[in-house]
Amino acid sequence: MKKFLVVLMVTLSILSFAKVKIQFWHAMGGDRITLIQNTVNDFMKANPDIEVTVQYVGSYEEILAKTVAALQAGTPPHIVQLNEISTKKMIDSGLIVPVEDLIKKDPTFDKSKLVSQVRNYYSIGGKLYSMPWNSSTPLLFYNKTMFKQAGLDPNKPPKTFSEVIQYSKKLLSKDSKGNITRTGITWNLYSWFFEEWMAEQNKLLVDNNNGRTGPVTKVVFNNDAGLKIFDFWNTLTKEGLMINTKPGDWTAARQLFLSQTVGMLITSTSDVALLLSESKKQGFEIGAAYIPIPDGVQRAGVIPGGGSLWIIKQKNQDEIDASWKLVKYLADVDPQIQWHKGTGYFPVRNDAIDKLQKQDYYKDNPMHYVAIRQLVETIPSYATMGAVVGAFPEIRNAIETAVQKMLNGQLTPQQALEEAEKSANNAIKQYF
Repeated sequence: MKKFLVVLMVTLSILSFAKVKIQFWHAMGGDRITLIQNTVNDFMKANPDIEVTVQYVGSYEEILAKTVAALQAGTPPHIVQLNEISTKKMIDSGLIVPVEDLIKKDPTFDKSKLVSQVRNYYSIGGKLYSMPWNSSTPLLFYNKTMFKQAGLDPNKPPKTFSEVIQYSKKLLSKDSKGNITRTGITWNLYSWFFEEWMAEQNKLLVDNNNGRTGPVTKVVFNNDAGLKIFDFWNTLTKEGLMINTKPGDWTAARQLFLSQTVGMLITSTSDVALLLSESKKQGFEIGAAYIPIPDGVQRAGVIPGGGSLWIIKQKNQDEIDASWKLVKYLADVDPQIQWHKGTGYFPVRNDAIDKLQKQDYYKDNPMHYVAIRQLVETIPSYATMGAVVGAFPEIRNAIETAVQKMLNGQLTPQQALEEAEKSANNAIKQYF
C-alpha cells in the first residue's frame, strides 16, 4: 500500500509539473531571430508550465506551404506568422482558431486597445481572426547629406510624384563618359507599393469593397488611379531617375540607398533601425517622410502591411490555451515596445504608443514616429482597410510581371495595366 501511495504521489507530481509544449514558426531573419527568441524566453520564465520551440522557417510563402504539409502529416505548428495577404486564404482554410473566439473567453484582453487601422485589417465583419504583430507601412527615406550637396532642402522631402521626379533630376549625376554614378530613387519591385498608392487615392484594388462586403470576383485597378502609378514608375525608369531591383529584393534596394547610389528609398518602416545604424556607419544623415502621392490627390492614407500571428487548430485544448497565452504576450505593451525599438515595426497597441510618448522616446527617435503618424492619420475606408482576397499572392505576381514588362519596354503603362488586370482576374476565377 505504501509503495502504491509513493508511486501515485510521484505520478501526480510529474503530471502537475508537465509542461505544455508548443511550436512557433516565424519569418523574421537576421538579428530579429535573437530578438524573438529573447522575448519568448521572457515569456517562458513567466510561464514555466509552457515550453515554446521557436523556429525561423523562411519566407511567408514557405511558412504557409510547410504549415499545410505539417497539417497533412498530423504534426502542425501551433502559431505561425504570415503576411497580411494570407488573411483570406487562412480564413477559408478552416485550419485556424480565430483569436476573437479566444478573446471572448478572456476578460484580461481588450482588443479595443489595438490600433484601429491595424485591427480593422485583420477583421472581417468585426471579427478579429489573427493577432497583429509585425505591422508596418511604407515610408520615404532620403539622404539629407546628398540633398544638401544637390542644392535641395534637407528638411523638405518630396510630397508628390512630380516632386519626386524634380528632386531625382537634381540628384542625378554622371561621369565624364555620361555614365550615371548617382540617381534619384529606388524601391523594391513589389506590388505592395502599387496597393498603397491605390489606397492613398482612396481607390479599391478589388470589387465588393475590397472583398469586405462580399466575395471578390474581379480586380478594379485598371483606371486612372492605377495608370498614374504605372506612368510614374515608367517615367522615372525611362529617364534614368530610378534603379529597379528584382522582384522581392528588399536587400538590393536598401543597398543602393546605403551605398549612396540613390538619394531616396521607399521601403518598409521595419527598416528604420537598420537604416539609421548603417547610414551612421557610412557617414551620412537620413530623414523619413510619408510616401509621396499622385499630384492633385487628397491623401487618404496607407494600408497596414507586415504580418500577424495565427493560432492553428489542435486536438489538445491545453496547447491552444498555451498558444493564446504566448500570442497575447507578444501583443502586450512591453514586448511590443521592445519589438518596435529593435526593428521599426510600429506598436500595434495604443497604450504602448502612449507609454513611449510619455517617456519622450519619439523626441529622440522622430523617424519611428513618422510611421505611426502616417498610419493614425489614415482616413478609414474600404480602400485604406486593404483588400481581403484568396488569390492575393497571384494578383501581386500579375502586377509585378506586368510592371517588369513595362520597365523593359515591352508594354506601355496602359497595356501593362490591362495585362495585369487580365492575369489577376484569371487567378481569382481559379481560386474559386
